[in-house]
Formats: sequence, C-alpha cells, structure tokens
Amino acid sequence: MASIRRISLTQWIILSMIVGVLLGWLAPGLAVQLKPLSTIFLNMIKSLIAPLLFATLVVGIAGHGDDMKKVGRLAFRSIVYFEVVTTLALAVGLIAVNLVRPGAGVGLDTTAEVSATVTEASQRHVTFGGVLEHIVPSSFIDAAAKNEVLQVVFWSIIFAVALARTPVGPKKVLLGVTESLGEVMFKFVGIVMSFAPFGIGAAIAVTVGQSGIGVLRNLGILVLTLYGALLVFVLVVLIPVALTFRIPIVAFWKAVRESWLIAFSTASSEAALPRAMQAMEAFGVPRRIVAFVMPTGYSFNLDGSTLYLALASVFVAQAAGIDMPLSQQILMMLTLMVTSKGVAAVPRASLVILSGALTQFGLPLSGVALILGVDAVMDMARTSINLVGNCLATAVMARWEGELGTPGTPALDSVAGQPLTVPPVAPAGDTRTHG
Repeated sequence: MASIRRISLTQWIILSMIVGVLLGWLAPGLAVQLKPLSTIFLNMIKSLIAPLLFATLVVGIAGHGDDMKKVGRLAFRSIVYFEVVTTLALAVGLIAVNLVRPGAGVGLDTTAEVSATVTEASQRHVTFGGVLEHIVPSSFIDAAAKNEVLQVVFWSIIFAVALARTPVGPKKVLLGVTESLGEVMFKFVGIVMSFAPFGIGAAIAVTVGQSGIGVLRNLGILVLTLYGALLVFVLVVLIPVALTFRIPIVAFWKAVRESWLIAFSTASSEAALPRAMQAMEAFGVPRRIVAFVMPTGYSFNLDGSTLYLALASVFVAQAAGIDMPLSQQILMMLTLMVTSKGVAAVPRASLVILSGALTQFGLPLSGVALILGVDAVMDMARTSINLVGNCLATAVMARWEGELGTPGTPALDSVAGQPLTVPPVAPAGDTRTHG
C-alpha cells in the first residue's frame, strides 16, 4: 500500500495510458463503452475555466498594479519584449504544426453539437469588426456559462482595472475574496487532476478502439514536432535576440545550463527558479532587474508553453478532421496569447488554457485527454525553454537599461549597493504538475 502511495500523478497517467492502449487494441468494443469516464473528466475541466480565469486575471492585475507603477520604464520594456517573443513562439508553433500535420488521420470522435459548432464557425466570415464585437460580452454570466474565453478575459481585465482604482478599504476586501476564489480553484484543479488517470485512460482506450493502434504514431510525431519546433525557436529567435543585444552566448549558456538541466529533468520551474536568479546575478544582471523580470516573465513570457499551445490546439483540429482556415488559426493564436497570461500560476495551466481555447473554437475536448497521455515528455522540453527564455529576458533588460555587468562579477543593487540575495519567490510560471 505504501508503494502505491509513492506513485506520482504523472506515473499514474502513464500507467493508465498503457492500460488504455492495451484495452483499445485487444478489446475495442469494451473500450468504446468507457467513453462516459472520459466525458466526466472533460466536463470537470470545462467547469473550472471561467472562475479560474476570472480569479487569476483579477489578482494578477489589481494585486500588482502598484508594483508595475514603481518599476515604470522597466515594466513597459519588459512587457513589450515579452509580447514580441511570445508572438514569435506562437508563429513558430503554428508553422510547425501546419507543415508536419501530426494530427492528420487520428480520427477523434466528435459529438453532433461540436461538429455543428465547428461547421458554423468555419462558414462564418471572420472580420476585424466581428472579432471586436465578439470580445465584449453583453452578460458576464452568459459568457461564463458558455465558456466564451475572450469575453471572460475582457470582462475580468476591466473589472481588475476598476478594482485597482478603488479605495483601499473596498479594494482590500474584494481582492481578498478574489484571492480566496483563486486558491479554491487551485484546489479544484488538484481534485480534477486526481481523476485524470481514469479520464485519460478511458479517452486513450476509446480513441485506440475507434481509430486503431496507429494513433500512437501520431502522438510520437506530435512529441517530435514540439521538440523540433522548440529547437527552431531557439535558433531563429532566442539566439538572434542574444546577438542583437550583445549578450555573450557562451557565457550565458554556462550561467544557465545548470538551471536548464534542473528544469528539464524535473519539468519544474519551481525547482529551477531560485538557482536561475542567482545565476543571472552572477552573470551581471542587477538585483532590481532580476527580482522584477524573472518572476514577471513566468506570467508573461512562457515561450515554450506558448509554442506548445499553438501546436497542440491545431493538432486537435487536425485529429478531429476539421479544416481550420488560416484566419481562424490566427484568431485562435490571438486568443491563446491573451489567455496564457492569466493562468500561468495554475497547476496544469497548459491544460486549462488549451481547454478554454478548444471550447471557444468548437473543437473537441477529447483531444486534451489524448495529448495528456504524452504531456509529461513534452512538459520537460517546454519548461526548460520557459526558463532559458526568462533568463535571457533578464539579460536583455539589463543591457537595454545599460546596467549589464561583467559575467562572474555580481551586479550591485541600485539602491542598497549590496549583491543580490534571492528571496523565496513563488514562481508565477508552470509548476511541477504542468508546463
């Protein structure tokens, strides 16, 4: 019994995937009957999207507004840099998934309701004005009930800005309520994920039972496509950025390689972040820049996770046999670019964001359960790239501010004149259980 308790959730998911594959291969008739278990799991995921988005966005904006004002120019430059780099990550992921088409031929099962939604969406002519109209909800309750992610995000941002301008007394009360809601939703995600081995095992069994054992080939191609796309992203985005801002690449890699290895081997930015902050101080980045850019980057600069989301969302469309026009894919990328900023601190954040985007665009949530079967392997790669991207961002900001010191000589804090000591910062990025 004690040995069973020591098995991690990731190990249970891998075990359930193996059982699901065997069941779908050897007893396809029985496997297909397990679909209710998969549906229950996916419905639980669906139910937490709106309150989780609302809570994390409001706390993220209203709870840190004062800090953003204090850092001023650094905040503006950081946000601009984050948006440019994550947009390029989305572009690389989108190009990779359209070139390789790893989801082609999977044959995901879709309900009539989902198929009708997709057909309607594909036939609707997308215009800029129509997109703007759709973003603004006439009712937040209706938007939340229908999981209209963009509408929930828009309303939450306006609410957060209004809360930030509210007098301290009411603001403190309402912010406390929202933080409490966020904490409850984090626990909610944990409870839902404890059911994940059953839901994912059933989903894999149903998919293999319906489509055959060949679906495993598609999952393998998906993993290889992600690793290849992340390598391309490093070569065509991160390295040119480093060269543009005159960051010594060899010295930078020597500074971050230990943190990168920790992030890759544990799939945990939480484990690697303190060491990475110390490494960037030793690289010559001042304390105020490390202390601001690194934690903020784990909310706004998740390069690896952003690329993964672009790839995974289009993979689901391909797996379901849905031909999404480029205009629709770009609109979905814009949605991911916004929503990925809100729930970066949530365990299994990629799951939440991906589920919301699929729901928004009428794609089958069964694709999430299918992808989760190989998520642990992909999590290692995207988490390590998240870390390297944020380390590079601190060096770029230091160079931009004209304060990058000599590697090996710790930069001094601009106020205290003391070497940087790393506080116990809770990372706002992906944790042990997500990427």
